[in-house]
Amino acid sequence: MSVRGIHTDVTDMREKIFTEVARLAYEGGDYSRLEELPYKIVPGELASFRESVFTERAIVGERLRLAIGLPNRTLAEHAPVADGVNESAITERYYEPPLINIIKFACHKCLDNKTVVTNMCQGCTAHPCEEVCPKGAIVVKQGGKSKIDPEKCINCGRCRDACPYGAIVKMERPCAKACGMHAIHSDEYGRADINYDKCVSCGMCLVNCPFGAIADKGQIFQTILAMKAGTRVYAAVAPAFIGQFGPKLTPERFREAMKELGFADVVEVAAGADLCTIQEAKDFLEEVPEKIPFMGTSCCPSWSVMAKTEFPQYANCISMALTPMVFTGRMIKKADPGCKVAFIGPCAAKKLEASRRSVRSDVDFVLTFEEVMGMFEAKGISFDDIKAGEPLHHASGDGRNFAVAGGVANAVVNAIHQIDPDREVNVVCAQGLDECRKMMQMAKAGKYNGYLLEGMACPGGCVGGAGTIQPIKKSAANVAMNKKNAPFPSATQSEYKQMIDFLEERPEKTPTAEAAKSEEKSE
Repeated sequence: MSVRGIHTDVTDMREKIFTEVARLAYEGGDYSRLEELPYKIVPGELASFRESVFTERAIVGERLRLAIGLPNRTLAEHAPVADGVNESAITERYYEPPLINIIKFACHKCLDNKTVVTNMCQGCTAHPCEEVCPKGAIVVKQGGKSKIDPEKCINCGRCRDACPYGAIVKMERPCAKACGMHAIHSDEYGRADINYDKCVSCGMCLVNCPFGAIADKGQIFQTILAMKAGTRVYAAVAPAFIGQFGPKLTPERFREAMKELGFADVVEVAAGADLCTIQEAKDFLEEVPEKIPFMGTSCCPSWSVMAKTEFPQYANCISMALTPMVFTGRMIKKADPGCKVAFIGPCAAKKLEASRRSVRSDVDFVLTFEEVMGMFEAKGISFDDIKAGEPLHHASGDGRNFAVAGGVANAVVNAIHQIDPDREVNVVCAQGLDECRKMMQMAKAGKYNGYLLEGMACPGGCVGGAGTIQPIKKSAANVAMNKKNAPFPSATQSEYKQMIDFLEERPEKTPTAEAAKSEEKSE
């Protein structure tokens, strides 16, 4: 079960860390005062959640470093929290892999894939758990309580099903359970460990760890420094933004609020989604089924990388259209050469996408909604004091609907019908990488020939991304309202559609699996 949309002590800690990193950048001066921040965030002498206040502060220290973009460290490394911060205080800094990091000494060493008898066992006379076990792994202790011999247990689940009290459960590591790439395992000490050859940086492990032991790197620091240096930094805001910052930050106030943070202006990435829609519609009409058996959408980087790496023979079936983020970045830089672009969105994987060699000249920074909220807190901005101004109005309803599962495919189908009203289009959509994998397996088996496939790594689509703030269902409802209020319904009505050929310089149509996985910048 996910804790998404619930404000917990972990989300409170994340908020404080992002706020303090933003404040550090806005105030400037001697960055060595980073050393004081763990004591500010975890005050007093007594621990609240861990065995000691020293452990809590050490964890906060590592999370502060990651939020600045600095590397994660182990307990065996001795250095100040601020070690490397001055070198990181430059605007031309990209993410050094890995993006997603486990703070090992914060990991709870959760049991993974183990069947255990809880204290709810009533010691019943029947002991159906013992009777159904095919390996004789159930031992009845004195007093009638059941116990499982882990050496004999094969985790078949029969005892769980047979227990009339539901006293037997399967323990799974929450981060591993949430990982659709099955990239998380245990190290030699029983702590979570990530296989980065499998990881696609979707961030689902990050938001499902109830101990806050997993964090991604950030660029709040570098973004603010660029704005303070006088660089024009535009906020390219993803369609999922609507409602993320609470009901007081209305669409009419959003542009002015972002300018208060230092951004030059705001452009909605839904406008880039319109261009992506048109290009994918054209590609589908030209290529399916004559050149490729089916076509997958392109906008979710985690889904795209998974599909290309695990099904390399069908890599050319995943659309090579530029993502909405990249289309928008290119539009902004065409209009204002010399500026920088900060993508503001729900997604951890977009951070990795933006660091790829083919993308990093288009998008300079990637911030999540959580990180931007930290910037608002650091600046002490009250949304009540923001005057209403001109809302964002350059994207279609279909472009804005990219934020929810099924929205991308729906937009592409609508565009196809605008271009060729007689064309029938079959669609399959999948949420979560496990479901995306199943969809690709069906496509590999020939079940989806002629289809348009939409993959989304996160539950509910982008509204369920790792950097979102509010509950998924609430976000989806807000996106639906924003779609309804769009100035025009279809992507084909975009005022920017004539720019596609100029903006789009696409890579070759046959990317290798290795290229799809390792195109990010190496420092």
